[in-house]
Amino acid sequence: MKATKELHDLGQSLWLDNITRDLLDSGTLKRYIDELSVTGLTSNPTIFEQAISKSKSYDAEIGRLLSTGLSGEELFFELAIQDLTRAADLFAAVHERTAGNDGFVSLEVSPLLAYDTKGSVAAATRLHKKANRPNLFIKIPGTKEGNPAIEEAIASGVAINVTLLFSREHYLASADAYMRGLERRVAAGLNPDVRSVASVFLSRWDGATMDKVPEQLRDKLGIAVGQQLYKAYRDVLASDRWQRLANFGARPQRLLFASTGTKDPKASDVLYISALAAPNTVNTMPEKTLLAFGDHGKVAGALPRDGGDCEMVLDGFRKAGINLEQLAADLQSKGAKSFDESWQNLLSAIESKGKELQPAR
Repeated sequence: MKATKELHDLGQSLWLDNITRDLLDSGTLKRYIDELSVTGLTSNPTIFEQAISKSKSYDAEIGRLLSTGLSGEELFFELAIQDLTRAADLFAAVHERTAGNDGFVSLEVSPLLAYDTKGSVAAATRLHKKANRPNLFIKIPGTKEGNPAIEEAIASGVAINVTLLFSREHYLASADAYMRGLERRVAAGLNPDVRSVASVFLSRWDGATMDKVPEQLRDKLGIAVGQQLYKAYRDVLASDRWQRLANFGARPQRLLFASTGTKDPKASDVLYISALAAPNTVNTMPEKTLLAFGDHGKVAGALPRDGGDCEMVLDGFRKAGINLEQLAADLQSKGAKSFDESWQNLLSAIESKGKELQPAR
């Protein structure tokens, strides 16, 4: 049995952290669903920027959309929704079979809205309605300004993938926003079955510290943070507050392990997959990591409910001079900035394509 199937059978959802038109047109995504137990997909501005700028697959459609008067962000979202609705339809059977628990794809609002609460809510609502798929998440960053937008979107019935989470505190704030949104729905007599995932980025912790700590701590921080978050996640689901919501029909905001491609060339290429197996969670992985795990990955068992030795490991990093709280804030800020840069590059790529295609129109 492939390790991907073992992980799926353990109860963890394997999602692909990639989307391109070639992936859809070639049947590769369908093959990953059939052969590697992939049950969902995530995207972000960097993924789309690379897909559009490094491929000619979008040229004809960009030309057509330009001829209709679309440009910039508006044109991009047309392209993205075309891809993601096709992917959503491929996962529709999974979504139905799991009673809406799995089979999702994700589309991010403009990263320029990361610190704009009202703008994020408006964009999330508009994109969700335009895509018109029950298994599509809208991604909103779990920043201080993003959390009120998450609450508002959930209260409005929009399924949300909370992105750019790095720490337990980030996760707990997003879980609180999710539950506030559901509580508002319950108070209004509305169905609280509005789905969400909370995406915590892990490998960037190790990328930021691997050359600043003793060798014995190298590549251990991301996993320890993941373990700590898993304990916090299980604690939230065991809380009286959550149990009350569950009694009204709410479903858990599942914990999603993101940024699980190994950054360290000296480390295992499936480091974060093997170490973070856990039921009722999601691991979204780059294509290269998915293929590697399918080829030579191993499932040794599930994450311990109590987080295992994570606190001891985290304390080791503190003793080595790493300010974990400050690093979490820095990683979130840098993550938002990198998505901003990818967004600008994406819009520039579309503009360049338009100029190339101009003579042909």
